[in-house]
Amino acid sequence: MLEPLARPLHLVLVSPQIPPNTGNVARLCAVTGCRLILVEPLGFSIDDRQLKRAGLDYWDKVFLRLYPTYAAYVEAYPDARRWLFSARAEQSLYEARFEEGDHLVFGSEVTGLLPEVMEGGTGTALGIPMLEGRRSMNLSTAVGVGTYEALRQVCFAGAGRRAPSAS
Repeated sequence: MLEPLARPLHLVLVSPQIPPNTGNVARLCAVTGCRLILVEPLGFSIDDRQLKRAGLDYWDKVFLRLYPTYAAYVEAYPDARRWLFSARAEQSLYEARFEEGDHLVFGSEVTGLLPEVMEGGTGTALGIPMLEGRRSMNLSTAVGVGTYEALRQVCFAGAGRRAPSAS
């Protein structure tokens, strides 16, 4: 069983374009206790039917913040530890040491995180290992992989903590 964190992880989607991906991430937030942050411009309306359907009946359990720009988000969380996920990052997420309260930042399905975000000094770039010659993976899949690695480290890797058994 996953226990709520005193300082939850924040999942940040910068300019997501596909409603079902964002809905799936919202559902992930609901079942893990992570906070969802969306950074505009969005490729859909927050009221989008596909977005709501992908999140199913979990929307009332999702902590959602919306920021008009990446700069406004950074200003709201100036001291956050940010991990910037990119298919072009050299450091693997498995080399990172996640902590409670960390912000996991993901870019648009179309462009990923823009160079000004990647090079702006607001976080550490991380990648998810993939076979060579592959461009990227689905946004909601990437968020799930990153989130559960962070949760594994924060919730189960500490002294005396054990992951739940599969039995």
